[in-house]
Amino acid sequence: MTTAGSTKKYDETRIAEEIVSGLPAGVARVCSADRNSIRYAVLAPGLPLRSIVLSRASLRRLAEDPERAVKIEYLQRDLATTRAAEFRYPRPKVAPLPAPSLHARLAMAR
Repeated sequence: MTTAGSTKKYDETRIAEEIVSGLPAGVARVCSADRNSIRYAVLAPGLPLRSIVLSRASLRRLAEDPERAVKIEYLQRDLATTRAAEFRYPRPKVAPLPAPSLHARLAMAR
């Protein structure tokens, strides 16, 4: 019998492993799994990539997404072609910015 907590953790881990499977076998290994993220160390000569950081909250949303397979395929492709030292999901540049506060909007309007 599995609990809801262990099922969620399994889903997060399974989705993370699917994403990382886009790299050659044996290149990435889990180096840390904390409350908010799953981190992989990447050890491969010729690859500039050294670490992968996957947000657990984003992985949970991805696990429930009906377009999960397509999105995982895109993430695998992005991961395999990245030229950065670190790959993050969600990508900070793509993540939406928080809406400005009322005070900030009023200051901008002046």
